[in-house]
Amino acid sequence: MKILMLLSNPYIVDPRVSHEANALVSAGHKVTVIVWDRNHLYPSEATINGVRVVRFHNSWLMRILPHDLLRNPFWWMHAARKGVELFKNGFDFDVVHCHDLDTLSSGFFLKKKFNVKLVYDAHEIFGYMIEKDMPSFVVWFSFLMEKKLLKNVDDIITVDVGYASYFEESSDKPITIIRNCKDIITKEYIPPSNNKFSVVYIGTLAASRFFPDVLSVFEDIEDVQFIIAGKKEGLYDEVESLAKKLKNVTFLGTIPVTDVVPLTLKCHVVLCLFDPSIRMNQIGSPNKLFEAMVCGRPIIVTKGTHSGKIVDELQMGLSIDFSEESLKNAVRTLHDDPQLCKTYGRNALKAGLTEYNWPQQQKKLLDLYQKLKSK
Repeated sequence: MKILMLLSNPYIVDPRVSHEANALVSAGHKVTVIVWDRNHLYPSEATINGVRVVRFHNSWLMRILPHDLLRNPFWWMHAARKGVELFKNGFDFDVVHCHDLDTLSSGFFLKKKFNVKLVYDAHEIFGYMIEKDMPSFVVWFSFLMEKKLLKNVDDIITVDVGYASYFEESSDKPITIIRNCKDIITKEYIPPSNNKFSVVYIGTLAASRFFPDVLSVFEDIEDVQFIIAGKKEGLYDEVESLAKKLKNVTFLGTIPVTDVVPLTLKCHVVLCLFDPSIRMNQIGSPNKLFEAMVCGRPIIVTKGTHSGKIVDELQMGLSIDFSEESLKNAVRTLHDDPQLCKTYGRNALKAGLTEYNWPQQQKKLLDLYQKLKSK
């Protein structure tokens, strides 16, 4: 089959999408991805592991607009127009695979124009994701837009059971859960290689992830090293500035996606505290959870979240309150009990080997496309 994917980021920074695209190419499908490279960081076109990537860069008008909310319609028009161009020039795709709501209107247009299949791959519940940052009418409109567009999709892909429950309430379309799991890197437990007990966080640096408060915790624990890496956005500059003042905090800045798992493997504990008052955090499973699993590392997460529930069920770490005191106690507990750390790590690895790994998710994706082919 020929598959056109639509994605509102530059692709190279999105491991979920590249995992899916690579899996489809390996199975014999042809995949082209139209992406939005907002900051013009990458060339207009590239082929990566057999996947053709066609990038859209902001026009001069888009650059002077104050917010992506206003730029979105330009992106939707371009994605649709480029899809038409590709179809007419020989890439007569059978399926449009839309990653998140900010591509779905373009996919709907292409489905209607060329009578192709439409897959909605919801990495997020979009309305939940923006409700803390956007005016209420924008959030309301996103829920309404999604509900209307869902009537036209053929299949829904989403990332976990909480998301699936949400879509079951608003759509009668088939739903496939494909988690953001990682490739298996080892079948045996590998001890951490850092000489000093180390806690690692790699991800968004935001208040909803307990930054910068988390730095105060490690300031008081001298025999523990806290390692941080994140994108240059949000509280990046503030966290970097504060980290430089603390001798037991190492700030790595932005690191390549390929370095995430090796860095996690070196450390003793993964940190992943999400604010449990945010609806998205209550139902989502962060990438850190799956990275901890394939590396065989214990993880500290927040009570009242889906990840907290999984960690408790699998006994692969500690779920704690979203507070400095709780985090301090959790770090000290794991630091003072190496055997407990090892037990949690082994339980994490067992989960990664048996269920929570990319080969298991890949099979579900390929089965879905086999069904689409036979429809």
